[in-house]
Amino acid sequence: MNLFVYSDESGVFDSIHNDYFVFGGLMFLCKEDRDDAIRRYHHVEQTIRNSGNYSKGIELKASVLNNSEKGKIMRSLNGDLKFAVIVEQKKLNENIFYNKKHKQRYLDYLYKIGLKKFLQYLASQGTIDLESIERIYVNCDEHTTATSGRYELEEALLREFKDGTFNQNYQHFFPPCTQNLKELTVSFCASEKKPLIRAADIIANHVYSCTVRSIPVTKQKLFILRQP
Repeated sequence: MNLFVYSDESGVFDSIHNDYFVFGGLMFLCKEDRDDAIRRYHHVEQTIRNSGNYSKGIELKASVLNNSEKGKIMRSLNGDLKFAVIVEQKKLNENIFYNKKHKQRYLDYLYKIGLKKFLQYLASQGTIDLESIERIYVNCDEHTTATSGRYELEEALLREFKDGTFNQNYQHFFPPCTQNLKELTVSFCASEKKPLIRAADIIANHVYSCTVRSIPVTKQKLFILRQP
């Protein structure tokens, strides 16, 4: 089995001025499902572009669309597997925000734990068999971190999913959750060229907006992990 992940973020990782930060995205269990989602997303985007009189050059991201249009996109994604990680920044150790390196390492940690918990949830629901996963292709919006950071995120994910991790404080080894994984790659993508990155942007924005306004988040096939 090959998994395809598309993700984006919403909010600013800055505990002084922001209470929440969100990762959001989609996962597809095969290339055919992914390609079908791309076709569906192109269709709903074109419908919104025509009805909203948006010019062809405008990228239809959450910052541009109104709530009704974003709601239409969310409904079009009802049949897809979606996930989000909500970070309550005020509860985090202030040392995490000490410098950019610390912040990025923590964000990488959140990302890998979010994906791991999502996979384990899908396995518990009988949606996937963790032992059948051979390849995972992770696609992130290119603005989420510096290009050099791609290798650090990829390495963190590989350790978590393929090699396992060792906690020195507790002298405990955590085995990989995907024992037969052969390949995991991370790509940073331009959202204007990748419709499913734009879909991830809408999901992340939806979860962020609901969280900030204390509105229950729609949970139909939407796995949510709250940290810490």
